[in-house]
Amino acid sequence: MQTSFTPEQLKDPGIARANQILRTCVHCGFCTATCPTYQVLGDELDSPRGRIYLIKDMLESGRPADAQTVKHIDRCLSCLACMTTCPSGVHYMHLVDHAREYIEQTYRRPWHDRALRWLLSRIIPYPGRFRLALLGAKMARPFARLLPDRRLRAMIAMAPKQVPPVSRNDDPQVFAAQGAARMRVALLTGCAQKALNTDINEATIRLLRRLGCEVVVAKGMGCCGALTHHMGRSGESHAQAGANIAAWMVEKRGAGLDAVVINTSGCGTTVKDYGHMFRNDPLAGDAAAVSAMALDISELLARLGLPEGAPKGLRVAYHAACSLQHGQQVKTAPKDLLKRVGFEVVEPADSHLCCGSAGTYNLLQPELSAELKRRKVATLEAKAPQIIAAGNIGCMMQIGSGTGVPVVHTVELLDWATGGPVPRALASGGLLSQS
Repeated sequence: MQTSFTPEQLKDPGIARANQILRTCVHCGFCTATCPTYQVLGDELDSPRGRIYLIKDMLESGRPADAQTVKHIDRCLSCLACMTTCPSGVHYMHLVDHAREYIEQTYRRPWHDRALRWLLSRIIPYPGRFRLALLGAKMARPFARLLPDRRLRAMIAMAPKQVPPVSRNDDPQVFAAQGAARMRVALLTGCAQKALNTDINEATIRLLRRLGCEVVVAKGMGCCGALTHHMGRSGESHAQAGANIAAWMVEKRGAGLDAVVINTSGCGTTVKDYGHMFRNDPLAGDAAAVSAMALDISELLARLGLPEGAPKGLRVAYHAACSLQHGQQVKTAPKDLLKRVGFEVVEPADSHLCCGSAGTYNLLQPELSAELKRRKVATLEAKAPQIIAAGNIGCMMQIGSGTGVPVVHTVELLDWATGGPVPRALASGGLLSQS
């Protein structure tokens, strides 16, 4: 793709990076075949190729973003399936992230849209606030149909029936390895996950300790910054990311760290990109070091090795989170691990397509999100699974709200199969009496 940025524009590192990405696009359109929003809407402007043209025009002209451009960029899930498909290596993630930052700086959204985005950015990254919001949403559920805004109704519908108790395992501390220590790892405990499902971190800590890992929950660590980053609120996202980088580098320079392990793949994609986010910042070296240490829990477990298990007689449909399979290109490790410990693993048709969760997408674009959820649940249920496994809390909440099949984090199943307790979702659902 030809571009015509001026030398003055190219002095901006964000524009310079956008120019590099735009020039790699050859207009082939392969991306349209795997774009979820294009599959649903059939509009070229709701495909990666269409959005690339809109972004190019907006950035080259230097004009403020307009309503049409914002509408189509907002509809992008950032599922990154287009990056897996693209034969030219177009780094769409960096391009759309820059476009969102530009939109945030140049476009004034309607007041109710601004208010909702501000509210989400002030609640979800903070587990205590989010927990209170979930309790409020639970109480408001009987009155949800009276609310005029579909997005507020979606927020209330998202709240789980039961908000789990606070887990002390999320507090800053060090968990000793059981037996001979093999590694020292820092665990990103997440933000929404700490309010929605405390079992995931607990299963992760148990499993890693049994495998000889000293697990550190670092003081000063918090939200990875993904939520505000994808809203274009780069000041907030960089502050959150910077706090994590500082917290983990204290550990690395102190007792040492072999890895930063992440069990929420949406966070993992962002942490692995810290090096890029801070490339022109004094934190560049530390950010690159953290990105180099970042591993999804399935990547780390594949390195550590799990004991083989006897067949469990349970069919598990594995849902590949977009942030894991496309954002991090981690595709086989979770399935291989589940098979190794004795589960029968099946995959749905069109496993490359998004479930519609995508961070706050299910709250900001509820109609599109609901249709993508309907399609994903149908393909999963077509495999007649007894359990659905996923590696991302957002996907788990999204899919779980549309099916009666228990949805469990992959690490919970691996922990159970190697000596941990039965996952709560399986015990409460009565599944074990059938196995």
